[in-house]
Amino acid sequence: MNRPASRAMPCRTGVGADAAPALPPESPLAMPVQPLGRVPRAPAPGPRTAALFLRRAFVLGGAGALTVLAAHEMYLVLDVGGVTLLEYLVLCLFVLLFAWIGFAFTNAVLGLSSLLRRADGSLGIAPEGPLPALSARHALLLPIYNEEPSRVLAGLEATCESLGATGAGAQFDVFILSDTTDPDVWVAEEAGFLALRARWGLDGGLFYRRRPRNTGRKAGNIAEWVTRFGGAYESFLILDADSVMTGACILRLAAAMEANPRVGLIQTLPVIVGGRTLFARLQQFAGRLYGPLIAHGLASWSGPESNYWGHNAMIRTRAFADGAGLPELKGPKPFGGHILSHDFIEAALMRRRGWGMHMVPWLEGSYEEGPPTLTDLAVRDRRWCQGNLQHIAVLPARGLHPVSRLHLLTGIGSYLTAPLWLVMLLAGLATALQARFVPPDYFPSGFSLFPAWPAQDPVRAVQVFIGTMAVLLLPKLFAYGALVASRTDRRGFGGGALTLASVLTETLISGLLAPVTMFTQSMAVMGILAGRDGGWQPQRRDDDRIDTASVARFFLPHTLAGWLLGAAALSISLPLFLWMTPVVLGLALAIPLVLWTGGPRASLAALFRTPEEREPPPVLRRARELRQAATPAAPTEAVARLATAPELLAFHRAQLTDGERRRGDYTPERLIALAKIADAESLEAALAALTPREKAAALGDFRALDAFLALAGSPGLRAGAVL
Repeated sequence: MNRPASRAMPCRTGVGADAAPALPPESPLAMPVQPLGRVPRAPAPGPRTAALFLRRAFVLGGAGALTVLAAHEMYLVLDVGGVTLLEYLVLCLFVLLFAWIGFAFTNAVLGLSSLLRRADGSLGIAPEGPLPALSARHALLLPIYNEEPSRVLAGLEATCESLGATGAGAQFDVFILSDTTDPDVWVAEEAGFLALRARWGLDGGLFYRRRPRNTGRKAGNIAEWVTRFGGAYESFLILDADSVMTGACILRLAAAMEANPRVGLIQTLPVIVGGRTLFARLQQFAGRLYGPLIAHGLASWSGPESNYWGHNAMIRTRAFADGAGLPELKGPKPFGGHILSHDFIEAALMRRRGWGMHMVPWLEGSYEEGPPTLTDLAVRDRRWCQGNLQHIAVLPARGLHPVSRLHLLTGIGSYLTAPLWLVMLLAGLATALQARFVPPDYFPSGFSLFPAWPAQDPVRAVQVFIGTMAVLLLPKLFAYGALVASRTDRRGFGGGALTLASVLTETLISGLLAPVTMFTQSMAVMGILAGRDGGWQPQRRDDDRIDTASVARFFLPHTLAGWLLGAAALSISLPLFLWMTPVVLGLALAIPLVLWTGGPRASLAALFRTPEEREPPPVLRRARELRQAATPAAPTEAVARLATAPELLAFHRAQLTDGERRRGDYTPERLIALAKIADAESLEAALAALTPREKAAALGDFRALDAFLALAGSPGLRAGAVL
């Protein structure tokens, strides 16, 4: 992959691109399914230091101490004339939720300490300096599922060009691992792969594989590669469809794997880039400013028990095969079946087998993109919510490290806290309604000198509120303080004053959007608990359009909930209504808020700047150039494209591993597709009659494909082909 001045990739053996195979010779590696029961005890991946123990004690003990203090103060708020059942419910929910934000607070304090000390360089990974040399072979894996091929391949090409510029590109092979089910996207992927390989001139360094059945989804996609080809590679890097990484970052990760034989995984901190809508730029700014603080805190106390986020991470192939074989969970969907959020579980299982899991948030050069609108985030969040709730079934697994269990708990809590906030809000409102409309009980059961009625200490309540908001918001100021302490980083954000204005504006807008997200996640949790499976939908990554009607339909329940909450609060008292204004406004104005943040908003262009936006690194500029230069080839319909491109058709045929029907194969889509094509009088009629799944089955069957080509009048039929 050494890139010459022309930016074309050199041929390794001088053989033309059309002679290169789509896949290398297989090098199988066993990947047994890991039981959730008892397993042999594995050795620790390295010695434990007293400093690591103290950091963990500070994070957990500090969060516990803060929670006890807050619980005591909240009890005093409620204990005026006795505590009612509703008030006990509010107290219990408050304690649970304060423990959540208290843990985030102590993690942020530890992250601030790490940032100010510039604690980096573990595992021998230096953020800067000469690039290391490699001795083993490594792989880049790009799993894709119904993505826009030209867009995805542009990011891959930019990444590989950057890797080639390091001079170590020959140590890496690149695999595009498709699980695509859309037939038009499938053929477009093949065309994009051939075009990319022709430009690079690679013979054997760039490979493509599409699975006819996407068993196990992304986790199954990776596992299939490991069992077929993993034996040839020391480690592999997982890229997401929107990932871009610098060659220097990849090279340092691979060298660290070679130098640390007990390390199983190294996770980078992907920086969100490329945002154009206000919502995307808000996320981009928040992730860039607050993300390092959070990640440094996590890395500091997690040590070799760190977590895995599913992409932009280097994984030792033998460690993954040894410990990450995922079992199917018992029971029906949405809780049973294949594990959706596989990354947390894979990290926990690999650590159980004695491999170290590490996070390196100081290593620059790892990038990804965020969803363009709150609607797109909600769609993605629904799948993550279901996957994280599945982790409840994995928590009791035998042999997991306590820190691994804590990571699973935080993933579960990131979604369960939303309905808990909602229930606490409703319980607090019910308490106020009870005090306003229900007369006190002057004759309660049992002996009592005084009647029982709900009452609170308003002064102490304000103090508890201020303390809670301080614990919630101070991490933002910590991140800003760390930025101010670094002149270089401060200039990248546009200066201290502009960054402070961005922090305040981001806090205001995020505060309005927070109740919308809370309500969305609460509905997702309730839907999952009711047994509704969210499926596996491709993500929308571009921000070229926003469907107003869809937004209105999706967020209408939020709007109605906001108006009902506002009316209930106003019926009690004006002060209570003013107290609840942030929640009421966010929900009542959900539809206009989502539409407003879903556009570019030029009036706020000066705010939310990030270093990568002000001065994009070369790899990001190159990815943008390639995406802008990519134009979908016409025709885009799969059969028409195959009928007019002999080289593409030959490649497509060569990839069909199950193109002939075997005895006993009664796949409905294949058989129905054959019948519909046989009955059609024209290609247009056949395409109109087929569903997308039937069309994909037809493109994977030699007989149906030949019948398609006959209708298209293609000369690319096999000799003697007959339906």
